[in-house]
Amino acid sequence: MGIPGVDEAVEAFEAAAAEFAAFVRRGLGGRGSRTGSQTDSGGGDPLRGQADACLDGLGGSVRVDAMVAAFRVRLAAAYAGKAAALDGPVRSPGEHTAQEMGVVSEVACALTVSERSASALLAQAHELTTALPLTLAALQSGDLSWQHAKVMVDETTGLDAAGAAALEARFLGPDVPDRARECPAGELVPSRFRHKARTWRERHHPVSIEKRHARSVLDRRLEYVPDRDGMAWLSAYLPADRAAGIWNGITATARTLQGPAETRTMTQLRADIAAQLLLSGAAGDETTADGGPADESTGRVPSPAAQVLVTVPVFALMGLTDEPALLDGYGPIPASMARNLVADGAGSFHRVLTDPRNGAPLEIGRQSYRIPAAMRQWLRMRDGKCPFPGCNNQSLDNEADHLLAWADGGTTGITNLGQPCPKHHRLKHTTAWTPTEASIDKPPGWTSPTGRHYQSEHQDWEPPWLPAQILGPIPDQGHSPAVPAGVLPGDALR
Repeated sequence: MGIPGVDEAVEAFEAAAAEFAAFVRRGLGGRGSRTGSQTDSGGGDPLRGQADACLDGLGGSVRVDAMVAAFRVRLAAAYAGKAAALDGPVRSPGEHTAQEMGVVSEVACALTVSERSASALLAQAHELTTALPLTLAALQSGDLSWQHAKVMVDETTGLDAAGAAALEARFLGPDVPDRARECPAGELVPSRFRHKARTWRERHHPVSIEKRHARSVLDRRLEYVPDRDGMAWLSAYLPADRAAGIWNGITATARTLQGPAETRTMTQLRADIAAQLLLSGAAGDETTADGGPADESTGRVPSPAAQVLVTVPVFALMGLTDEPALLDGYGPIPASMARNLVADGAGSFHRVLTDPRNGAPLEIGRQSYRIPAAMRQWLRMRDGKCPFPGCNNQSLDNEADHLLAWADGGTTGITNLGQPCPKHHRLKHTTAWTPTEASIDKPPGWTSPTGRHYQSEHQDWEPPWLPAQILGPIPDQGHSPAVPAGVLPGDALR
C-alpha cells in the first residue's frame, strides 16, 4: 500500500489474524487468564478443554478487535491527509468547512455509519496519530481496546501536549513507576479506566479545579428526553456534592423500604422515590441566585448530607492548597466544596484526612468506638467500591464479608474482610467464584470456576501538594494506608 503507519498496521493485523485462526483451529492450547496464570488442560476432560478453549478464543478475539480498530484509525487518518492534499490549499474558512464535510461524508458512506460517527472517528484518529503515540501503539499491539483508546482521547481533550503525554505515560509509559500497574489499564473495564484517568487528570490539570468548577457550575441544567413505550429520561447536571447528596439520600430511603413484602427492586425504588419527591415539592419555594433552595437564616444553599467518605488532604482542609479532595462514588472535587461539607457537619459524613508525606489515608473521623464499625469504614476507604473486577458499585451499598468464612476458621480482621456488592456477595456464596487474599492496603482479587485469576483494582495513593509555607521535603513513608483509629493493629492483621 505504501502508506507509512498503515503498512505496519496491516502487517501486525495479518500476523495476529493468522495466529488467532491457527489457535482456534487447534481448539486446545495456550490457555490462561490475561494476568498470566495458567489453567490445566482440562484434566483429560474433553468438555472442560473445549470450554477453556472458548474462553481463550474470546480473549484472543479482543486482541484482534483492537488491532482492527488500530488499522481503521490509521486508514481514517491517512485518508484525511490524502484528501486534503488532493483538494489543495484552502482559501477561506468556508472552503475549509466544505472540505471537511466532504471528507466526513465519504468516510460515513464507506463505513455505513452516520456522519456524526464518522466525524468522531476522524477526530479520534487525528488525536491518536498525532498526539497519543503510546495509546495507538498499545491499541495496535492488542494490549488496549478501542474503548480504552477512546477514553484516553476524551481525557486528554483540553490538555496541552505535555499534559497529554504525562497522562499517557502515567498509565502506558514503560519507564514510569506506576502503582496502577497492579491492574494494568488494558485489564480494567473501560469505565474504571476512565475513572482512574479522570482522577489523575483532575489532580494534574494545569488549570485549578476550583476555576474549572466555577465555570462549569454555570452550565447546570435539567434535561428531559422522551423515550419509547410511554417512558422518558429526566436528568440533572449538578455540582457533585449536591448530586451525591441527592443520590445517597434517595438510596438510603429506598433501603429502608426493602423487605419481604416489597416487590420493587432497588433501581425501581430509587426512581419512584425521586418522582414522589419532585412531584410533591412546592413550585413556589424561594430559590437563591444559583438555582438552589434558600436557607432562610443565611440566604445561601446548604450543602447536602453527603453520606459518603470525603478524602481531604490536610493542607487543603486548612485552606493552604487547592488540591482536589475525593468524594466517594464520584471522584475529585474542589477543596472548597470539601471544606463546605466538613463545615456543614452532615451526620452520616465521614471525613478522611490524608498523610502530608505520601497521600495515604491518615485518620477516619467516626462517631462510634466499636471496632466493627471502624473496620467497615476502613474497608470502604481501602477498596473504594466492590472489589469484583469491573464492578462500579460504590461502598454505601456493599456488604462487609469474611473472605474465609467464620465457620471455617476465618477471623474478623482487615486482611480477611472484603466489601462485595449484594450481587457479587451472592456470586461468592452460590457459585465457585472465590475471593483471594487481601491485605491492609489491597482488596482481594477473584478466582473463577475455571481457575483463572482476576486482579481487583487498587486505590492510587499520590503524594499531596505541599503549600509554599512548607520548607524542605517531608520524608516519604511509603504509599500504603495506615491502620485507622478504632482498629487495633492485631485486629488488622488477623
